[in-house]
Amino acid sequence: MFVGFVHAQESPVAAGGTATGTGGTVDYSVGQVVYSTYTGNNSYIIQGVQQPYEISRVLGVENQEIGLDIQVYPNPTTNHLTLNSGEAKLSSPTYHLVDNFGKVIEIKKMINPLETIIMENLPSATYFLKVLNGSVEVKIFKIVKN
Repeated sequence: MFVGFVHAQESPVAAGGTATGTGGTVDYSVGQVVYSTYTGNNSYIIQGVQQPYEISRVLGVENQEIGLDIQVYPNPTTNHLTLNSGEAKLSSPTYHLVDNFGKVIEIKKMINPLETIIMENLPSATYFLKVLNGSVEVKIFKIVKN
């Protein structure tokens, strides 16, 4: 049994890529200056060398019955944002404007296919605009406010 701590790296490198040959495939980084090797009884890890991982989250549901063709513009924005639900068949649409920390800034029921979201009093930051149909998240937009 191996017990330990793993810390992710966060450093830019000059270059990198993937090399493939008859013996297999390896990902590499060029320009990395520091690394440490930790060994155990049956395993080892090299801290500071690329460790593969993937973070994913489904950010929307493509549903042909709803006919999603929802758009947000302009993005980036300074004063206002237009949310265009167009021909989307949403029965109980709402939007939630959320800041980068998860704090809900505004929740509003969508009455018209074109909704204007006032952002001029908000600080410059990254926001998320979640479009819901009832309680189902149908699309999430990443909004940059200058």
